[in-house]
Amino acid sequence: MLVKALRNGLGNLIILIDFITRPRKMKRPAERQAAVEQATAQLALYQFRACPFCVRTRRTMHRLNLPIALKDAKNNPQDRQALLEQGGKIKVPCLRIDEGDTVTWLYDSKVIGAYLEDRFAAA
Repeated sequence: MLVKALRNGLGNLIILIDFITRPRKMKRPAERQAAVEQATAQLALYQFRACPFCVRTRRTMHRLNLPIALKDAKNNPQDRQALLEQGGKIKVPCLRIDEGDTVTWLYDSKVIGAYLEDRFAAA
């Protein structure tokens, strides 16, 4: 019980620090931002709210101004089941990339961050 309380307290502290130190959003011309929004419609981030690696990934998304759908794999049973059945394991953060015929599941905040930087930083 003490461990759970400590974990919850640290999780809330991480979220507070993230909120206070959140980076500025990237500014793009409206037509380029619309293209980015269309591209991100095919992406979804499976995450836990207070996971430090998920916070890191969400900060990258915020900085790059990417409106990616967030899926709560901790508190939403449907999201958790989809992550397990389709992604293969319950590990977060996990970015689901739907490219029509193929669906790719990226795990690890560094890998996801590099993918988002490569794909959207110059957009």
